[in-house]
Amino acid sequence: MIPQDTSDAQFTFGRASLMPQEEMLEVGKSKKQLTIGIPREIQKFESRVALTPEAVDQLVNAGHEVLIESGAGNAANYPDKDYSELGGLILDSREAIYNADTILKIAPLSLEEIELLNERQVVISSLHLNSQTKQFVQQLMQKKVTAIAFENIKDEHNCYPVVRSMSTIAGNTSILIAAEYLSNFRGGKGV
Repeated sequence: MIPQDTSDAQFTFGRASLMPQEEMLEVGKSKKQLTIGIPREIQKFESRVALTPEAVDQLVNAGHEVLIESGAGNAANYPDKDYSELGGLILDSREAIYNADTILKIAPLSLEEIELLNERQVVISSLHLNSQTKQFVQQLMQKKVTAIAFENIKDEHNCYPVVRSMSTIAGNTSILIAAEYLSNFRGGKGV
């Protein structure tokens, strides 16, 4: 005898339930850890730093080691404490910073900084190759350094995002500086 109540007695297969389904499989994470060095900028009037403390936190949480030269963020109002609280290692030794796998800087390397590099390191910085000397390029080539220039990085739209953002900041800042100098307070015409 077939039961009258079919709600729990039978299971019907629909077309969708017979189709193959995606299955999420566990993917092993890569164990490759990078050591990233952030040196203090030595160029006059350079107050930027390559990474904020929040960016250091993200890299450390991804399993990388970030070495920051003591005072690297001071000119940008990021004290060493901000970096160390988020996992960055603060070092006094400039040589130790330049022993990292990857060096992140803002200004182009000086010839003295190139001397501190090891063979086959990666440097991500502005390079301004058009204005560099032959000696600069030869020293990088001798050490087989992979140098990535901020100003030459393109996005998927074939634009230069670093150049665009820096140009926007410079343009907005120039308006504020001009307004300051034109103000009555600075002896300007009050325009």
